[in-house]
Amino acid sequence: MTAIAPSPRRDDDRSGRELAPQGVQVKELAFKYLLLACLVVAVVFLVILLWSIVQKGWPRLNLELITEQPSRRPQRAGIQSAIFGTLWVIGLAAAFCIPTGILAAIYLEEYASPNRWYNRLIELNLQNLAAVPAIVYGILGLGLIARGPLGFGFVVITASLTLSLLVLPVVIIASREAIRAVPNSIRQGSLALGATRWQTVQRQVLPAAVPGMATGSILALSRALGEAAPLVLLGGVSFITFNPDGPNSPYTVLPILIFSWTIRPQEEFRVAASAAIVVLLVILLAMNSLAIFLRNRYQQRW
Repeated sequence: MTAIAPSPRRDDDRSGRELAPQGVQVKELAFKYLLLACLVVAVVFLVILLWSIVQKGWPRLNLELITEQPSRRPQRAGIQSAIFGTLWVIGLAAAFCIPTGILAAIYLEEYASPNRWYNRLIELNLQNLAAVPAIVYGILGLGLIARGPLGFGFVVITASLTLSLLVLPVVIIASREAIRAVPNSIRQGSLALGATRWQTVQRQVLPAAVPGMATGSILALSRALGEAAPLVLLGGVSFITFNPDGPNSPYTVLPILIFSWTIRPQEEFRVAASAAIVVLLVILLAMNSLAIFLRNRYQQRW
């Protein structure tokens, strides 16, 4: 019996197939290290920025900064009215945008027909509104809420409604993603047992989607907490030395107070602004940590 020698063409093909994956692996490894280098550069600059802010504001990081009211004397200037104003504005914004956003997400995911033209129009507007700059919402609040048909003036409720409009698309999109993550088999099983569509949504879908909704809502409010551009047009730059006592009260917030201190010529105001930035970052980190805790504590694995 004569042995059949292997064809050299097959060896060439095999070697070519072996070399191709190696080239791909080299490109993937290079891209991976490029992304890692970008991440390291971003983290290094962030650490340097945070360190410089903490180091500069350290002399004013004390209890008097929180308990004292804003003052024209930099040594006595505090942020108490700004903290209470921030709590009022963000609290009312959450009361306005979270229920509205969740109800809108339920309608779009569970009841809206994608074949209807107005539902498609809503979808398009949501995607566009989520990318609109914050200053545009400030102009809208100035023309519609502060001075327009509503005419509330430069008070807490004006800022809350404007910020709720700013973060409402984010709340709707995050809530829709949380509802969409619930398996469809749960809905089908509930409907098969005789439950109505609303009973299915209320007792099966919403409890399973609450962790994702809460996480998205808290992150959206964290964005509103750090916004200063819309409130510049809505009376937030006023010199307020008292705490707001209701929705119709004048106000100031932490980002606006920090902005007003940084443009002062005295160096002591810049030190106080750095200390206020640290306080604002602590509040933001606390809100983000709460969002992460809710997601990890109540998230369900399907």
